[in-house]
Amino acid sequence: MQEKFSLLSRLGTLLIPSLVLASCSDSTDAPSVPDSGAEGASGRYVYATTVQGSNATSNVLLTDTAVASGTVSTVGNGLLNDGASYWVFYKNYLFALTYNQGNAGTTRSYVLQSDGSMKARPTEYRVKRFTTYGFYDDYIMTTSTGDGPSQLADSKGYLPKTLLVNYLDVTAETSRTNNTESGVYSVENYLGNGEYVTLAGLLQRGTSIVSGVVPMGLSQYGVAADGGKWVRKGYEHLVHTEAGGSASSAYKAGELTGTQYPDECWVAIYDNADLLHPTLVRTDRISWPSGRFKSQYYQTVWKADNGDIYVFSPSYAKTMTDPLQRTSLPAGVCRIPAGSNKFDDYYVNLEEQTPGGNRSFMRCWPAGGNRFLMLMYDRPLSETGFEATQLAVFDADTRRLTYVSGLPSTLTSISGNVLARDGKVYIPVMTSDAMPAVYSIDPATAVAAKGISIAATSINGLGYIESAK
Repeated sequence: MQEKFSLLSRLGTLLIPSLVLASCSDSTDAPSVPDSGAEGASGRYVYATTVQGSNATSNVLLTDTAVASGTVSTVGNGLLNDGASYWVFYKNYLFALTYNQGNAGTTRSYVLQSDGSMKARPTEYRVKRFTTYGFYDDYIMTTSTGDGPSQLADSKGYLPKTLLVNYLDVTAETSRTNNTESGVYSVENYLGNGEYVTLAGLLQRGTSIVSGVVPMGLSQYGVAADGGKWVRKGYEHLVHTEAGGSASSAYKAGELTGTQYPDECWVAIYDNADLLHPTLVRTDRISWPSGRFKSQYYQTVWKADNGDIYVFSPSYAKTMTDPLQRTSLPAGVCRIPAGSNKFDDYYVNLEEQTPGGNRSFMRCWPAGGNRFLMLMYDRPLSETGFEATQLAVFDADTRRLTYVSGLPSTLTSISGNVLARDGKVYIPVMTSDAMPAVYSIDPATAVAAKGISIAATSINGLGYIESAK
């Protein structure tokens, strides 16, 4: 249901509780927006919000010409919508990209009208389950790894793990999926070690796509292949003897979940959006390149303004239960120079620049030039209860990590949605004692300043788009 409405009559008293950080419904990182002059010169800032009332929860899309100051209310304002797993801003469209565990989710898109209000476009999509997404020309692409078609089963009936791709044409409002029938999208033995993989992020570089590769371990198909040759000696106890787990942590008997090679990083470079026949690039200075939360794999492979690609690893394999599957490498960053298909000798140990010298990060985004905004954990991954409640700026030129100052002490959560514009980086912040607000961060100084406040429970999406022609 999409309509303009008055929250005052629907929800009664507005509640602003603390929010749990980083769920599968976290808003997403939007592509960087080029500087375009003074604030509000054309187009509008769009805020995807959630309002928790005494009897109901509603999702509201608000627009405003400001981001650096002021207050916007949801009362009698905005467009009611069905919410989203990810609010994705691309090419002056806003997509409510919805992910459902194990099922297709309903996705639709929105445009900005000339009067400054948001309008839902007519087409709705049923998007396959996905674990990451990215952009290529006119497409928003989503990917996941799942079972291949039945005709590719081995003699035991095990199915090869296969890359599943969905292409949303943002202009034409069409959707299509890749054809997996021939087996060309199998991701079994992808790196030559028997393990299957999934992708983390899709970064367009010219006509090619660069993606972080996440090794997932051995599927039933992989364990059984060639008489079990891909199970490393001494790792046999990692093969599950019965099914267990739940949701994104579910496993089957005969699987080996989690990589046997945590001390290496792979990046795939594809010639085009087909995601076939990649050039695979490896380094052993960092672990696999992806942030992680439940079934979602966050992009940590990003391009700087000069074309160099920086590959970040949070070393999330430190959280593995078995010592054989834990990485010994600290969170760090390496580089693939502009125009190159291999790593150079660039390397920075990020952990040693954090308090205690042992903290990592959950996500990162380009912040303009050769700087990146980092969403940092508050304690080491080797401990329990870690949360991503701090921000830092990494300067790739100086190789320095600087924690952001100026954020509120009552901060409870930070949105996964970032907007780079006019030389600043804007990110929504929720606190325990005030309305959620957008904070601007100067990447050169790593200083944050409070901007616009929204009378809502949370800000789940933030972007800037021009009105529809």
